Amino acid sequence: MKKYLIMMLCFLLLISGCTKSSDGSSVAEPPTEEAEEVVPALSPEEMAELERQAEETRLAQEVEDALKHLTLEEKVGQLFFAACPATDAPSAVTQYHLGGILLFTRDYQDISGNWLTAETFAEKISSLQTAAQDDTGISLFIGSDEEGGTVTRASRNPNLFESKFPSPQTLYQTEGLEGLLIKTTSFNEQLLSYGVNVNFAPVCDISTHSTDFIYDRSFGQDAAATADYISQVVTAMGSAGVGSVLKHFPGYGSNVDTHTGIAMDTRPYEQFTAEDYLPFLSGIDAGAPFVLVSHNIVTCLDEAYPASLSPAWHVQLRSHLGFDGIILTDDLNMGAVQSYAKEGNIAVLALQAGNDMIVTTDFEQQISTILDAVENGTLSEDIINNACRRVLTGKQRLHLL
Repeated sequence: MKKYLIMMLCFLLLISGCTKSSDGSSVAEPPTEEAEEVVPALSPEEMAELERQAEETRLAQEVEDALKHLTLEEKVGQLFFAACPATDAPSAVTQYHLGGILLFTRDYQDISGNWLTAETFAEKISSLQTAAQDDTGISLFIGSDEEGGTVTRASRNPNLFESKFPSPQTLYQTEGLEGLLIKTTSFNEQLLSYGVNVNFAPVCDISTHSTDFIYDRSFGQDAAATADYISQVVTAMGSAGVGSVLKHFPGYGSNVDTHTGIAMDTRPYEQFTAEDYLPFLSGIDAGAPFVLVSHNIVTCLDEAYPASLSPAWHVQLRSHLGFDGIILTDDLNMGAVQSYAKEGNIAVLALQAGNDMIVTTDFEQQISTILDAVENGTLSEDIINNACRRVLTGKQRLHLL
C-alpha cells in the first residue's frame, strides 16, 4: 500500500511539473520542448480579415438596433422616397417618418419661381434633416435627378452652379473619360455640400441610335464601353460621398417614354444577359447603393406586369446580378403604371414584387394602404422589416444612420 501511495505521489509531481530540490522544497521543472504549445502567428492578411469581420458584425448589429427601435409606422415611412411636398415639407417628414425626399426643379425655387440662393437652399435641406432627426433619429436620403444634359435639377439654378451640368455624351466627346470623371466628382462634391446625398444617376441603358427615347440620357456607346463608364462614374460619385442610382433596370432599349404610357419590350432574354445587364453588373461591383427598376413591360419574363411591379425581374436583380442594396421603383405616378393603381394598392404590389423604396408623390395615401395591408394580412411584416433593413444599411454606408 505504501509503495502504491509513493507511486501516486510521484505521478502527481510529474504531471504538475514539479520536482524536489535537495532541501526538500518543490521546484517547478521547465516544460520539455514536446510539451510546449506553439500558437502560430496570424499573417497581416489574416489579421485584416478578422478585423473586417468584426467591423461587419458591429455594423450589422447597429442596423438591427436601429430597426428594433422603430415602430411599424416608422418602418413603413422609411420605405418612401417621396417627392418633396410643396408646402410645409418638414411637417410631412415628421408625420409620415419619410426615408427620403426627392427634389424636382421647383424645389430649387421659391413660391414665386425665383431661384433660391445657396444659403436659402442649404437652410431648406437642413430643416428637412432636423425634422427627420427629431422624429426617428435617422437622417434622410435627399435625392435629385442629376444625369446631366436634359435631366438635371440643381445645376439649372445659377445661384448653386455656374452652368448646367453637361450630358455624359457631351463631356465624353469634349473632355474624354478622364475629364468626364473629374467633372462628375467635382459636381457631386458640390451637390453634397448643399445637402444632396443621392444622385439619381447614372443611366445604365444602352443606346446607340439617336432616335431612341433614352439616347440623349445614355452614354451613347455599346455595352462594353457603357459598362466601363458606369463602373468608373459610380466610383467617382462614391468618392464624392454621394450615393448613385443605377437606372433603368433591366435596360430601357429603344422603348417609348413610360412617363406617358405603357412600353412593351419584346426582346429575348438572351439580349439582356449578353448586353443590357453588363452596365448594371459593373455598377453593382463598383458599390452602387441603389438600382431603379423601370416601368417597361419586359415580356421575356413577365407579360402581365411592368418590371417595377414584377417579382420575376426582382428575382433576376437579386439572384442573377447579386444585388443586395436598395431597389427603387421608378415614379409610381407615371402613366405607365396608372392602370395598376385603380384599387389604390400599387405600393403594396411594389413591395410584394421586391422593391425596398417607393418613389411617389402620393405617399400619404400609399403609406396608409400599406399599413392596412399589414393589418389585414395581405402584406407580411417580414417584407417591411427586410426592406427597412436594407434602407438602414444604405443610410449607414452614407453616414446617415
